[in-house]
Amino acid sequence: MSGAPAPLRVVSLVPSLTEAVAVSTQPGTLVGVTDWCTHPADLGGAARIGGTKNPDTAGIAALRPDLVLANEEENRAADLDALRAAGLRVLVTGIRTLEQAFAELGRVLAACGVRARPGWLDEAEAAWAAVTPGDLTYSAVVPIWRRPWMVLGRDTFAGDLLARLGVRNLYAGHSERYPRVPLDELLAAGPDLVVLPDEPYRFTRDDGPEAFPGLPAALVDGRHLTWYGPSLAEAPASLARALRAARR
Repeated sequence: MSGAPAPLRVVSLVPSLTEAVAVSTQPGTLVGVTDWCTHPADLGGAARIGGTKNPDTAGIAALRPDLVLANEEENRAADLDALRAAGLRVLVTGIRTLEQAFAELGRVLAACGVRARPGWLDEAEAAWAAVTPGDLTYSAVVPIWRRPWMVLGRDTFAGDLLARLGVRNLYAGHSERYPRVPLDELLAAGPDLVVLPDEPYRFTRDDGPEAFPGLPAALVDGRHLTWYGPSLAEAPASLARALRAARR
């Protein structure tokens, strides 16, 4: 009798996908992850292969992965081309809405050999299906960086989540997805709320709200706002709590 087939060898260049694969596949599947891959805490000794924007492509090739997971937004085309040139299979995801996230997660897990739909994916879809359609009661700016100030613009995954929770992003119609906007222009836009995630820039109570005096500030978990994976099951409740707390 033959034993169970060996798991695929997978390298993930996307923290969200790392978490999804880690909790859904056999131990040993992930052989390489980025320095920014923090969930789950135990990644089974997977090699660290650099950042999302500066991966060690030679080091990745040396791991002999069957599959490399990437994202069109988080990873550079030049790095992905180098991996393909080394003979590696690269799966590139494109995620700008919640529906795309669910579809792409299913595609990624299938490519990683997951046959049964994981329970966390059902829980995440159910959690978001239960969200009452937002009436866009909050007009907001959503900085993701300062020095210089950058905000969510058009066509972003995080913006789609916020819209479902009743947040009207004042820069959703901007020509850029992550425009640089001077602080005085952000204030002049007339938001009634500023949403401050703790990643990619780590906004805190002492770093961010002071730039928007008199404006309610919702400090949100960046993982719940920008990650697509198991965190999606907790995201609606977590984000809604932060928004309510800011408006009290």
